[in-house]
Parts: sequence; structure tokens; C-alpha cells
Amino acid sequence: MSAPTTSGSSPSPSADLLARLRADYKAADQSHVFTFYDTLSPSDQSSLLAQLDSIDVHRVNRIYKNAVAADSPHTPVIQHKELEDVQAHKSGATLTVAETLGNLIGRSRTPSPPPTAEWSPLRDEDCATVINNQAEEAEWREIGLKAIADNSVAVLLLAGGQGTRLGSSLPKGMYDIGLPSKSSLFALQAGRIAKLARMAESKYGKKDGSVSIRWYVMTSGPTRPETERFFKEQGYFGLNEKDVIFFEQGVLPALSNEGKLLLASPSSLSVAPDGNGGLYASLRRPMRSSDPSSPSILADMRSNGIQHIHVYGVDNCLVRVADPVFIGVCISRKSECGAKVVRKTIPTESVGVVARRGQTFGVVEYSELSREKSEMRHSSGQLAFRAANIVNHYFTMDFLDRVEAMERKMAFHIARKKIPTVSLEDGSPVKPSEPNGMKLELFVFDVFPYTDSLTVLEVERQEEFSPLKNAPGSATDGPETSRRDLLAQQKRWLEAQGAKLADGAEVEVLPQVTYGGEGLEWASGKHFEKSEVIREAGKVEGLSA
Repeated sequence: MSAPTTSGSSPSPSADLLARLRADYKAADQSHVFTFYDTLSPSDQSSLLAQLDSIDVHRVNRIYKNAVAADSPHTPVIQHKELEDVQAHKSGATLTVAETLGNLIGRSRTPSPPPTAEWSPLRDEDCATVINNQAEEAEWREIGLKAIADNSVAVLLLAGGQGTRLGSSLPKGMYDIGLPSKSSLFALQAGRIAKLARMAESKYGKKDGSVSIRWYVMTSGPTRPETERFFKEQGYFGLNEKDVIFFEQGVLPALSNEGKLLLASPSSLSVAPDGNGGLYASLRRPMRSSDPSSPSILADMRSNGIQHIHVYGVDNCLVRVADPVFIGVCISRKSECGAKVVRKTIPTESVGVVARRGQTFGVVEYSELSREKSEMRHSSGQLAFRAANIVNHYFTMDFLDRVEAMERKMAFHIARKKIPTVSLEDGSPVKPSEPNGMKLELFVFDVFPYTDSLTVLEVERQEEFSPLKNAPGSATDGPETSRRDLLAQQKRWLEAQGAKLADGAEVEVLPQVTYGGEGLEWASGKHFEKSEVIREAGKVEGLSA
């Protein structure tokens, strides 16, 4: 029986929980986290224990050990006591997304698993392309649409990032790039999901509303409340609320260079996002952190018959969500992983590329390639290392089920930082002037070395990739370039049907009207005299034939 509490005071933490955590952290050589425990208020004690209980400290030790071993000679490997089987299935963490292509340069990159072979270009047989390949593209589209019609396809959105570099503290998916319709990135993607489901129903004679594409939206602690509120306010953009599932990316504790957990205060650990590859651990955790009995995302996928998952970043206004061509080519090649890429044409472009290392696949950063390799040419005259990674991936359900076992071998990437902490002597704040520790990150593509069936699909950059990374007014990758690229694409679609646009006229075709340029035959012979937003096929004001 717990001790009684006085009116208005916080209840004392569970003695059993305290004893278990003390033993667990002592076994992991991390017992210093209890240095100030006895001086804390009951409320702060409970808060600290809740945080410690949410962390698999033996997993953290293993991640540190693998990371520094791969990062050597930068960091000495400190041998921690590990309980390899204790809490082996306790869930891990997950990181902020896709503010970039996944190409984080200037960090200490540690490939996983640490290979000895040199990077080499992809082989021709590793790659498929839609460029000048309409016949196969049509075949792949049909295969993908059939999978969608069978309700076996889901999409997973990496949406944990805030628009900080855009001058906004809101979730990046809420950003308005300045389109005539004022559509947010979330709205554009939702519209494509809805349109694709209707296309699959039409093609395969399915009943209206019988096809759904479940949309798993990975948020972060800072962005989840605002994201959920926005979706609710917008009526889930016309989608069925039951098909939109929110979950949260996790964090990992920050560590000293010796692998010790750093305290942010006497009553809390310092934590940081663990990279967009933290996605995999998030898939294993209960969907609702407030309800430990709630199913995991993986369990929800299985119970809904999902077999094919499209993973993508929020910050690309041209992304083809649940792209049936991409899904179809991966199915046709019996691949368990896929990476959609665009062609790199300039050797100095600072973008990671999908490549081979020995018998495995991976993403090599621009900074890791020698000048000689960066400039190497294929027999076709194109760059040999040209498959630019755009955070656009395919996975089978079976593969995602196996990632937990792979993670035990992976080397997380070390980002050395100046991390505020407290003195273990008196609890006083410590603000280091030099890097005193590390934050550990995993990237979504770090699973590539663990598959021998990766399909790389090359697509046209102007049709499928326009990232939003930089502030308004930037020369590249800003809201103005995103807006320009989307409207230019739609102009090409209309002109391909014989339409003409007057100088200065901007015509936006909403995704509910066309997913990828199809169904615009009604525009043949039309002359758009002014800017328009086309919300329904064939219904456009201000046109002259």
C-alpha cells in the first residue's frame, strides 16, 4: 500500500518502479541519472522516473557502442555492461524528418553496417526509369493501381519538421507556397490520395468509396497537436478520418563522448530527435503514448491488410503520393525496398546518391565521394554516380517487420554538439564552449545495406521533385521555386492537350481533378486568358474557346 499524501501534494512515486529502474540503470552503467533523485520534489521524481521508464537504456548503450566503433578513430569505445535480452522488444525512438533530401553533410557519417568495400555506381540492372519509357511505365502503373484497388497500399508521411527556416514555427505541411488556391502541402497530398483511390475504383470496377489508402502521418512532439488540429479543422481534406492515423517520432538521449547519459536538469535527461530513420522504432511503439495497450503502427497495418508502403517527406510539392508506377515496378521486380531518384547532372551538386558498396546498397553523401568519383562518367555519358536520393521510398510489410533485428547491427550517425547539461557535483548548469557530447541519428535509408532486392526508379526531376527547404526569397528550394515548379508542370499538362495560356496567366489544376496529367482532354483547344483554379474537370470560368 502506498503512503498517504497530504491534501494538494503530489503522490510519491511507486517504490517498485524506482527499484526496478535503479537496478536497470545500474546494470547499464548509467546510475548517475539518480544523482539528485533524493533532493527532488515528488512531482519531479515522478517526472524523471516516467522519462527513464520510456527509455530502453540497454538499447541506447548498444547504439552508442555500434556508432563509435564505426566512427573510429574519432571516439574511443567504452565497454558498457549490457543486458542484451532485457526489454529486447521495448520500443525505441524516432526523428525529425525531411527538412532535406536526407543528405546531411558535415556530420560524422558512419555507414551501417561498416563495410570495407569502396563505393561504386549502381549497375544498369539495379535501375528502372520512366524517362522515355512509356510502355513499361504504363505496365507498372496498372500493377500499382491493382494493388491500390485491393486496399493493400498505405502511405507514410514524414511530417515531424517545423518550418523554422521558412520563418514559421508551424508544421511544415501546413505551409502555403503561394498557389492561387492557397493549398497547403498537406492539402495537395491529401487531394492526390483521394484522386488515386477514385482512379483505382474506376479502373477495376470497384464500388465508390470502397478503396482507401491509409495515410500514416508521423509527427513530432512539437508538431503533433497543431497537425492534428489542422487536419480536423480542414475536415481531413475530404478523406475518411479513420484512414488518417497520427503517430509520433521519438527521441534518443544525448550522450557524453564516453557514452554517459547527459542530464538537462537534475530531474530530466537531455534528449534529441534520432533522425528520420527513427521511423522504424516508432512503428513498433503504441500509436497512442497515453494508452500503452493501443496497437502499434505495424500492427495496424497488418490488421488492415497492408502489404506495400510508400514513405515520403512532406516538403516536396510535386510528390506523387502512393505513386502506382513506383509501387508497380517494385512489385513487378519482387523488391522489398525501393528508392525513387532524380538524375544528378552536375558533379558538384551537394546531394546524396544511391550507390553500391560491395554487394550492398546505400546512400553516399556528396562529401564522401572523391572528385574523381564525382566526375566519373557512365558509358552513356551521364554521371556514373547520378541517382540523387529524394527521401521517397517503398517497403514491403515483411521487410518492415524485420527491421528491428537489423537495427541491432546498425551504426547510428554521430553529430557532435555543444550540449547544455548540469554538473554532477552540485547540479549547476554547464554551458560548454566546445562539443562535449553527441546526438545519435539514423536515416531512413540506413536499412538499404540489409536488402539484396532494392529497386531504384529514376524519374524526371521537373515532374516529381521540388523541395521546400529555404526561406522566402532564396534562389533555390524556397516557396517561390516550389510554386513556380508546380504551376509550370500544370501548364505543360494543359498544353500537351492543346490548350493555350495567355502571357502571365497561371492555371492551377487541383489534384482532385488530375493526379499526374490524366483526364485533361476537355482542355483541348481552350485558351486561358487569365489565371484560374480548376476545381472540377471541365468547369472553368473565364475561358474562351
